[in-house]
Amino acid sequence: MCGITGFIDFKQNSSMQHLHKMTDILYHRGPDASGYELIEKENYCLGLGHRRLSIIDLTESGAQPMRFQEFWICFNGEVYNFKEIRVELESLGHEFKSTSDTEVVLQAYSRWGSACVDRFIGMFAFVIYNSSDGQVFCCRDRAGVKPFYYYFKDGLFLFSSELKSLHEHPGFDKQLNLSAVSAFMQYGNVPTPHCIFKNCHKLKPGHFMKFSIEEELSIEQIQPQNQISYWNVYDAYNKPKLDLSFEAAKEETESILKNACDYRMVSDVPVGVFLSGGYDSASVTALLQKDRTCPLKTFTISVPDIGLDEAPYAKEIASYLGTDHTEIQCSHTEAIDLIEDLPFYYDEPFADSSAIPTTLVSLAARKHVTVALSADAGDEVFAGYNRYDYIQRYGERLNKIPSFLRKSIVKSMDLIPSNAIPYFRNTYNFHNRYEKIKGVMADPTQERIMMSLSEQFTDTQMQKIAKFEYEKLVTAYGSKELKSEFSSPLSFMMAVDYQTYLVDDILQKVDRASMTVSLEGREPYLDHRLIEWAAQLPDEYKYNKGEKKYILKEILHNYIPKEMMDRPKMGFAIPIASWLQNDLKHLVDHYINEELISRQKLFDWAIVGDIKKQFLSGKKEYDVKMWYFLTFQMWYEKWMT
Repeated sequence: MCGITGFIDFKQNSSMQHLHKMTDILYHRGPDASGYELIEKENYCLGLGHRRLSIIDLTESGAQPMRFQEFWICFNGEVYNFKEIRVELESLGHEFKSTSDTEVVLQAYSRWGSACVDRFIGMFAFVIYNSSDGQVFCCRDRAGVKPFYYYFKDGLFLFSSELKSLHEHPGFDKQLNLSAVSAFMQYGNVPTPHCIFKNCHKLKPGHFMKFSIEEELSIEQIQPQNQISYWNVYDAYNKPKLDLSFEAAKEETESILKNACDYRMVSDVPVGVFLSGGYDSASVTALLQKDRTCPLKTFTISVPDIGLDEAPYAKEIASYLGTDHTEIQCSHTEAIDLIEDLPFYYDEPFADSSAIPTTLVSLAARKHVTVALSADAGDEVFAGYNRYDYIQRYGERLNKIPSFLRKSIVKSMDLIPSNAIPYFRNTYNFHNRYEKIKGVMADPTQERIMMSLSEQFTDTQMQKIAKFEYEKLVTAYGSKELKSEFSSPLSFMMAVDYQTYLVDDILQKVDRASMTVSLEGREPYLDHRLIEWAAQLPDEYKYNKGEKKYILKEILHNYIPKEMMDRPKMGFAIPIASWLQNDLKHLVDHYINEELISRQKLFDWAIVGDIKKQFLSGKKEYDVKMWYFLTFQMWYEKWMT
């Protein structure tokens, strides 16, 4: 796990000093070593920068940028099956100087070209440069675990693991992409392949770019629509469901998941596992511990005074499985104190408040291990989200309710604040769900349900809030790739989530939170072989009579008693409404006020001010909307002023 950055400058105005600044601001991603390479040609100069977090081959032979013959590489991530690929290459006559996976990737490219990525099991983002013919190859892993930003304007191509690196080059022109600002306010992140800045994009998961720089690069060559797909989750969903018994499916699912977990234990440094007490993390822990004589190191975070406390459940599971367990107690104050640092690490606007506890647990785990496995994507792969429950339970029923009646219900909900609803107002994430249900009631088609559950502001609302002209971004939310003969409401939502919420929220959150403290996060559920298999399982094996993640739960019950696991999902939420009304009220007033909002000329204060007023008057269902405004304003102050 590392940080990569660099430039291709056709005007040859870039220097080694620029490369050092771009690289060193990524220190947190790789504190163990740094590397810089400046290559000057007749028509361009090319810089490759690398910050190293040493995980595999801790010696100098694993240092980057790395060269093999005419090829140079800057690599971030891990290819877990590199040893098998190395054996294959050695049988073809290749020789190696190191024991690193980076060298395997580089030599695999020299042998097979872009087809090498089909062999890789892992998470990665890398650039390979061929100094003999000027070919450049940029690639990102299938699920999008590792980030890759790139920028091109006026003959200057920049790339990096994080946007902050681009700011360090004087040729970077940081103009706001107003369409991306609108998208952020809707989704809480900027959807791939778009970026908050003009002339800047993200490389899409499962894609690569290949271009020659012997002649000056054109903008058309690197447009997102010209990125080349080498893997697509829809290829798995667009296949007939497998015809096999539940027991056979259960056995094979466990086998694939176990192999994915084992691969992610490959390391030359200590490895641990995040254990929350839920099914996903418990399954990773159970499958890894079952064949090991030494206890796994497991970690759980507990912040009791904000209601985030799964520690007793995790401790019980750890004791049952026999792991070496560490319970990390954090205070309400520690969580609050992180907030003002978030804009530095999340250098593109990002509004998932669970970034706070994710950073806390990463910070504590880093004191014991350098690598930590987590269980993100279990919900996307095995149907764990409540929205899947909604569409399965209520999608058909809602469509049977007359339109006039649904509209009347929505109007009534507008008049009654979520905080006035007895019992439910104290349940997990109710206020945010209450607001989303309004959109579902208004239009219960599967496409509209998906958007209603994904957006904080509708298109109509954003048109009123925004004081700027913008075009709605084309994103994977509008994908039509799922063929009708293989479509079901469940498959539709899961496939969209895999390409949107997973990439731009979950994976961005985990990458930045772990890299904040130089911790490598690994995700067994993101092994591409697992989703390729799970996508073809019958829907009822994943969602069975109201039971989400059915097959995964049945697997885990072979290792942990059902009664130990059978409890409501707690999630990783924080009491954002209470914080905004109390501990963070000073930030709300500082960043969300008429003078500042009017001066920026981005949002209509009449509407923003009304949302703020209603929220502070007790409408807790507006808490996430307020959090979106606050996080954007904090980001804006950090990076635009």
